[in-house]
Amino acid sequence: VQLVESGGGLVQPGGSLRLSCAASGSIFSNHAMGWYRQAPGGQRELVATITEGGRTNYADSVKGRFTIAGDNAKNTVYLQMNSLKPEDTAVYYCNAHIQPYRYAREYEYWGQGTQVTVSS
Repeated sequence: VQLVESGGGLVQPGGSLRLSCAASGSIFSNHAMGWYRQAPGGQRELVATITEGGRTNYADSVKGRFTIAGDNAKNTVYLQMNSLKPEDTAVYYCNAHIQPYRYAREYEYWGQGTQVTVSS
């Protein structure tokens, strides 16, 4: 299973970006996908997650500004980021909990990361 992210870049404070992450490979069931981020010198932290059933969870720091959405048919997750702040600057990683085969257990997968920089 591979996760491929896109959509990062440089944006001014108050601006918007949309991240995408597509999972490919052997996927029997995609239980949940989400986004984490890691700022320079910091630890990786949860941004938002969405389950196969559509239940979402957000970090307090992004509530009301970020929206996560999933497309189960495409095994893709999106993160719409509005009202971006300099403190949102980080490498954003896609995460997925996938059952690759019918009788396999669930595995956790990570993308390679995409840089988001919020600066004037």
